[in-house]
This record gives sequence, C-alpha cells and structure tokens, in this order.
Amino acid sequence: MSEIDYEKLAEIELQKDEAEDTQSQQEEMFVSPPLEDPELNINHPYYDVARHGIIQLAGDDNSGRKVITFSCCRMPPSHQLNHTRLLEYLKYTLDQYVENDYTVVYFHYGLKSMNKPSLKWLQTAYKEFERKYKKNLKALYVVHPTNFIKILWNIFKPLIRHDENLRRKQKGKLPPVVKIPPPRPPLPTQQFGVSLQYIKDKNKGELIPPVMKETVSYLKRKGLQVEGLFRRSASIQTIKDVQKLYNQGKSVNFDDYHDIHIPAVILKTFLRELPQPLLTFDCYDHILGITSVESSLRVTRCKQIIQELPEHNYVVLKYLICFLHMVSQESIYNRMTASSLACVFGLNLIWPSKGTASLSALVPLNLFTELLIDFYMNIFNSRTVPGEILP
Repeated sequence: MSEIDYEKLAEIELQKDEAEDTQSQQEEMFVSPPLEDPELNINHPYYDVARHGIIQLAGDDNSGRKVITFSCCRMPPSHQLNHTRLLEYLKYTLDQYVENDYTVVYFHYGLKSMNKPSLKWLQTAYKEFERKYKKNLKALYVVHPTNFIKILWNIFKPLIRHDENLRRKQKGKLPPVVKIPPPRPPLPTQQFGVSLQYIKDKNKGELIPPVMKETVSYLKRKGLQVEGLFRRSASIQTIKDVQKLYNQGKSVNFDDYHDIHIPAVILKTFLRELPQPLLTFDCYDHILGITSVESSLRVTRCKQIIQELPEHNYVVLKYLICFLHMVSQESIYNRMTASSLACVFGLNLIWPSKGTASLSALVPLNLFTELLIDFYMNIFNSRTVPGEILP
C-alpha cells in the first residue's frame, strides 16, 4: 500500500476512534488545559511549546531509567501549535537524556483530527531521530492504542523497541524494582539508603563513604579512558548483588565482574539513594537560579552556593567533582566532557524535596554541575576541611 493510502486509512481510523468515544461530544473537551509549571520561565527557548505540558519528565522506571511522557490530550488544535517547534522541543528534551538509558511513554488518548500532526510530519520526525536517540531508548510504551496506532505501527515499526527486546538481550526477567530499601534498622555496615552522617559514624569518622572511595579508586585506575564511562547500564541483578555485599560490609573485587560499568553504576546508585541529595534540598532553588546570573559571574555564584554546604557534604562533593574533573580531562578518549558528565550526574546530585525535577529545571541543574566540573580548581580552592582526602 502506498504512503497516501496509509494516510487516508489512518484518517478514516482516527475518525472512527472519535466517533466511538462516548465521553464527550465536542473535540475541544479532549484537550487538557496547559500545565502550570512554576519552574517554567517565560524566557525558556521553547516556552511556546513547553507551556502546554505535552512532554514531561515523569521520573524513573523500574530499571532506574528516566521516563519521558508524551501526552496527546495536552496538544492544542493544530492552528495553535507549531508542530515543527514541537519536534524541535522533543529533541531538545531528549538531548538531556540520550547519553543514558531512557524510556518513552506515549499516551495516545486525546489525539483528534483537530490536533493531530500530519503523516508527513511523523515521517520527518522519524528521519530526524538519528542513532544517538535510538541507541539508549530501552522501551517505548503506547498507552490507549487504537486502529490508528496499529496502522502507524506498520510504517514506523523499526522505531518501536519494546521492553521484551531488552529482556531477551539480558536473557532474564527484569526484577520488579531496582532500588533496594535498607532494612530497618539499617545494618552497621549499611552503605545504600542511609545518610552520610550514619556512614561516617559507623566508619570511625571517615568522611568519604567506603563505597565511593572504592568505586572512584577503581575507575581512576582502570576506567578513565573507557569510552562512554557512566553512560552505560549494567546487569540489574549484578548491581543488586554488589549493593548487598557493601551493605553487609563484605569486600567487593570489581575485577571479578569483568565490566567497568558496574562500579560506575554503583557510584551513581549510591548518590541517587542518599536520603537527601549531596547538594542538599536547601540548595535546590539557589541552583535553579544559575541561569539568571550573568555568564561571567556564574562560577563565582557556584562557589558561593557550594560554600554554604554542610562541611561533610562539601568534602564528599569535592572528592567526587575532583574525580569527574579527571574524567573530563580524558574526554578525547572517553568522550565524556564536562557537559556529558553533567547530564549523567546532575539529577544524582540534586533533586527537589517533593516530586521530581521538571524538564525546565534540567537546564540550570546540568549547567551548575557542568560548571563545578569545568571550574573545579577555582570553585573548591578556598575551603579546606581537616581530614579531607582527594582521589
């Protein structure tokens, strides 16, 4: 069947879907009002599209991957939305995550004749998404599929990658959750899911948690020139096993696993499972304001924010950023520039006290992290703490 036949058939099926929907008699009622995102600034480069809330960061899935949602019910009539801008904004959003594994959830409910993009636009979108967007897309879910979607499936089937493909590659069923809640009360040797203070108290006052010291030391010796360091995922079961060993106070020999990405994932997991982010909840709003600061003053502002951190947080952050600065210095080999590392570590260093960071918050959060890595020597040169160590 030719492309024009597909387009006609898709239009017929879309009209059938509308006719069968008994929840409303008017198309306008299927379009939700724009979401009010308090963190969305009118100066956002895609404010005209972002304000509708069509594309959102929903959090993490069961495998610890970022979840991006696309909700058709948020799409206004076509004459009120520039679909070219929508495509640009979608790419702009995905660019924040494509260096890591991620998941996309497409909510089809609410797509009607009045707000649907053309098949030509869909074909253009498919061609725009080159390999860098596809290589780490681990799952794409379609919610509320209809015959219209089934027709599109025949056209765009190569783009749809179901979680079953990932499961077959891993030769095993994914567990229901990734994060491992610590026992209550936590073990004296607990490393994951407990505060920095708890770890310090149980480790004779040492400031750097053992899991961080060991993973950083190993990666410094064997991973600095590994291409894509921190971008790749690892076996979920292996990560669980390593976490269990650390929590039980047992030794971990990363050489036994023959996978340099395991200690990298363990380091990110440790940061992500802290009860309070390393940069603390108190710094969240200050960090969001970094984009409002004149470019020439941003490093100074970063330094001011960092100086306000509790002593222990400051020492651990300095230790981590010192190492990430080393990684960025080897970017000619590992392809991990300060910007790439910021995309990986931004949301592992800071998140809001309630809910998850919105898409509009990613720009300042990642920019702040990038500045810390790029200007490490400048930002951390004026505050020393007795007993601190560096990688």
